[in-house]
Amino acid sequence: MAENISDGEYTIEAELSGGTGRAHITSPAKLTVTDGCMNAEIEWSSSTYDYMKVDGKEYYPQNDEGNSVFVVEIPQLDTDISVLAETVAMSEPHLIEYTLYFDSSTLRSENSTSGVILSCIIIGTVLIASATGLFIRKRKLNGKK
Repeated sequence: MAENISDGEYTIEAELSGGTGRAHITSPAKLTVTDGCMNAEIEWSSSTYDYMKVDGKEYYPQNDEGNSVFVVEIPQLDTDISVLAETVAMSEPHLIEYTLYFDSSTLRSENSTSGVILSCIIIGTVLIASATGLFIRKRKLNGKK
């Protein structure tokens, strides 16, 4: 799937299942594609996750404060991805099995939002300049300075 996605930053709906059912992740998630490699930012609902294992690779939190945030390589979209995550929330560390699912139909380019905002700013500027020009012209026609 990554070969069909252009390099860039996106958001995508992410689902988490498994474990005790108490944990969740932030959705939509940030997805970055570079040279066909997809990396998702996974933010847990807790600060107690100290590592994740996805597709045989271990990942460690990207932050020191707040909820645990990991940037993990995603092998593909629209399929269940088995992950392990270790939490230290209980009396001793526990490795818990979860499943992640990223829905490609919800993929949205981060760049398109900024493009829309920029377009609105440009259109607004043009409208204000046009209105100002018409106002000045009307005043001149009425003999006012």
